[in-house]
Amino acid sequence: MKLMMAVNPDPETQDKDAYIFAFKAEQLLVIEEGGNYRIPRSSEFARIKLTGIRELYLGGLHDLPCYAVDLDKSNVDPDDFCFTGLRELFGHVTEDLFAVAGYAFQIVHWDRMHQYCGKCGSSTEYASAERAKICMECKEIYYPRISPAVIVAVKKGNKLLLARNKKRKHGFYSVLAGFVEPGETLEECVKREVKEETGIDVKNVKYFASQPWPFPNALMIAFTADYAGGEIREDGEEIADAGWFPPENLPRVPGRISIARKLIDAFLEGQNPNFAI
Repeated sequence: MKLMMAVNPDPETQDKDAYIFAFKAEQLLVIEEGGNYRIPRSSEFARIKLTGIRELYLGGLHDLPCYAVDLDKSNVDPDDFCFTGLRELFGHVTEDLFAVAGYAFQIVHWDRMHQYCGKCGSSTEYASAERAKICMECKEIYYPRISPAVIVAVKKGNKLLLARNKKRKHGFYSVLAGFVEPGETLEECVKREVKEETGIDVKNVKYFASQPWPFPNALMIAFTADYAGGEIREDGEEIADAGWFPPENLPRVPGRISIARKLIDAFLEGQNPNFAI
């Protein structure tokens, strides 16, 4: 993400046109043009006169200021504009704008959830020099929440461990993932999650990449690992089915928006550079 993050706008940019990332509940306001979406500018947003509850400065992108706006849910969808989920936005805007949209969503969600202090119940106010909210009564500080989660591609020879989540309606198979518990390392979390969900032991846990995942506030930290022992035994709680899949017989897998797909694609390239799905 090329956004130059900041809490307060530069006075010299306050009169410039800006990107407006406006959310009504979980949906982002966009302009649809020829099958693609465009993030509205402030001049366009002002014209449609939607009611915003709060506006937060995000920083600058492509020399333009960026603002996140939390819209009143009673707003009627304006003509020539539409609302879309972040997942549907992927591939229809540039990667930079998609990344800022995800960041904007997380900031709006954090702001909604911290209007009041969780300790004493008093109202919170924005900090002046950092992205935080402060209770003026007890001085408790609330920063945007980030929930670390691991995701891992486990390889056994020329096969990849994939599983179908019991609670998800999409029905595709993916690599395993789970949230980090207090007191454990990322590597320990990888081994625990794989063991708990499938009964498999792993070794050679290696860092792959990371991805902010704004649904609503996860940071996905991806790893690769090798099979070390055990037989597949689905936990029955989260995993409905799991198995070892060769490149030529993969089930339906996640779309390219996710780091899960990047792990799967890296496995395929490792097996055969010309293989693609």
